[in-house]
Amino acid sequence: MSNQFVPDTYQIGDIDKVDRIMTDNTKKATFGAGCFWGVEATFRQTPGVVSTQVGYMGGKTESPTYEDVCTDTTGHAEVVEVTYDPDEVAYEQLLEVFWSNHDPTTLDRQGPDEGTQYRSVIFYHDREQKESAEASKEALEDVGRFADPIVTQVVAAGPFWRAEEYHQQYLEKRGLASCHIPSTPR
Repeated sequence: MSNQFVPDTYQIGDIDKVDRIMTDNTKKATFGAGCFWGVEATFRQTPGVVSTQVGYMGGKTESPTYEDVCTDTTGHAEVVEVTYDPDEVAYEQLLEVFWSNHDPTTLDRQGPDEGTQYRSVIFYHDREQKESAEASKEALEDVGRFADPIVTQVVAAGPFWRAEEYHQQYLEKRGLASCHIPSTPR
């Protein structure tokens, strides 16, 4: 089971997923789309997603803290690592969730949050994810879904640094469903 992820903590309702996590072949997808709280809440509601965790990726600082990342000097993006069952949800469907739940046309910014840590980025874990992400981005550009050019980066996943526990399922712990900033389609 070297490829399996088992979260450190479970929320009510997650316990039915434990057996699936332990026995199924799951895959990982990692997305940066602004503040990770709302992005995580959106992916957790997606059928086929087994678990999520928020953290940092794409920078040069090892074991960064939230405070480090907020200085905008580490190079890390706030990200959500999604563990999903590919028999229940295709990676392409996760890409659609990603595109639909943030503005991929704003450079280093989502709503009031500004800095490279809030950039729009897809971190791919294998060649198929890279190809799917690039094709998805190109298709959206071709049909002109957004009024402005898409600035989303598609880059290889590097080390994932799990964020502090108080950031995990942040909105759920506070009884909130989202802090969603809608995308700006034409």
